[in-house]
Amino acid sequence: MLDQTTPTLQSMQKSIHSAIQLIETIIVGKPDQIKLAVCCLLSAGHCLIEDLPGVGKTTLSHALARVFGLNFSRIQFTSDLLPADILGVSIFDPQAQQFNFHPGPIFSNCVLADEMNRATPKTQSALLEAMEERQITIDGSTKILQQPFFVIGTQNPLDQSGTFPLPESQLDRFMMKLNLGYPDEKAERQLLAGQSRQHLIQNLQPAITTENLIHLQNAVEGIHASEALLDYVQLLVAETRNKEFFVYGLSPRAALSLLKAARAWALMNARDFVEPGDIKAVFSAISSHRLIPTEQHSTDAASLVDKLLQQIAIP
Repeated sequence: MLDQTTPTLQSMQKSIHSAIQLIETIIVGKPDQIKLAVCCLLSAGHCLIEDLPGVGKTTLSHALARVFGLNFSRIQFTSDLLPADILGVSIFDPQAQQFNFHPGPIFSNCVLADEMNRATPKTQSALLEAMEERQITIDGSTKILQQPFFVIGTQNPLDQSGTFPLPESQLDRFMMKLNLGYPDEKAERQLLAGQSRQHLIQNLQPAITTENLIHLQNAVEGIHASEALLDYVQLLVAETRNKEFFVYGLSPRAALSLLKAARAWALMNARDFVEPGDIKAVFSAISSHRLIPTEQHSTDAASLVDKLLQQIAIP
């Protein structure tokens, strides 16, 4: 458990909030989504953003990388993209008489997989090992990726043309899924009256260094979760496995992600212990993309998840 008598906890919260405020100068009118994206990064997870083109998915990704001092690469997923275009390729050097590996864009701290559901399943699967194990295997050898390693996947709604649904194994590797949606009237007016987002991003200065981000991610592990809190997590996860509501319930990986994200949320609020409110704050973003409602429930997964939160009593 972190020692509250030291200023460490407060200083960490202050630096995190400074980063959030900087991002809010770029992405206006979306404070909840920004906080969840930062929480996902602090939890060392990966984030999926699904929404219509043009609502700020790529802009948010650039802003996160800038503010946290991460080197950034963007992969535009298309139907003809190959796994080697992501991971890299070995090219024969005739002078040295050997193959030299040329790393692909996956070797970055922050990787934007843009419109990833426009690529074929074969190409999508190239990210599975990287996202779970922070390494890739190519030509029989294992290569470790940079740390921290953060994948932001964006996808267009599946009813748009030229999309391939992400398989469950891919979705489960994303800790959170966010929806930005259209800005409200005030935020949109601010966008129209202000400078271009690209210009503002270029002028952004890091609020947190890469080394400090790693320190924050390690600090998340030290946030205390009581036995009663673990009981609450288990109750929620068990309820999602009820065949009355969902086809499949949350996996153990999802349960671990829920607990870790709640720890990060507590750290963002300068606490060294997790409260039930932390679980509630992140539960929908953690679970809605992993769950498919049964046929008798015509509502979407997010609405059903919110209903479960209201029904399950806190131990």
